[in-house]
Amino acid sequence: MTQNKTHRLTLLASLITGALLTSACSDRDPPEPPATAPGETAEHAADTHAHHTMEDTRGEGVGLPRSPAPEDAYLFFVSPQDGDTVSSPVQVEFGLEGMAVVPAGEEREHAGHHHILINVEELPDMGFPLPATEQIVHFGDGQTAAELDLPPGTHTLQLLLGDHLHIPHDPPVLSEQITITVE
Repeated sequence: MTQNKTHRLTLLASLITGALLTSACSDRDPPEPPATAPGETAEHAADTHAHHTMEDTRGEGVGLPRSPAPEDAYLFFVSPQDGDTVSSPVQVEFGLEGMAVVPAGEEREHAGHHHILINVEELPDMGFPLPATEQIVHFGDGQTAAELDLPPGTHTLQLLLGDHLHIPHDPPVLSEQITITVE
């Protein structure tokens, strides 16, 4: 097994263990069973509730615990701006108001680190750590600027803040999606 794969498996095991411990140590009361309609069994009500919880809310009611974010937190691109034509490598600068930028792994209230979503059509599940892919780029050292190597063409970019475990906050701190053209 490669060292990188071993590291990923260890990290995944740590995340799952931490989530289980957090859940087991939670001082929150368990959720109330769903109410039943006349003539409906409790099992059917529970099944219906579980289905709607999983289908109707991305990352709410399922997934791992999420760090709270202030309602007025604001994440944005300083540069480039929506509609800009740029050359590669693209110089990107992130802006954040109402929260602090800290490296991944540093647990602090109202703080997180940046992720850029490149050409992402559907947002990732907000109840789980963001995967590191070519389309979801992590800036876990607390960077507030970066260079992106993008091929010529039209691209969408969006910023998403993640907490110390790369899990989006609740509510998610997400920028507007911008579209740029790379010459």
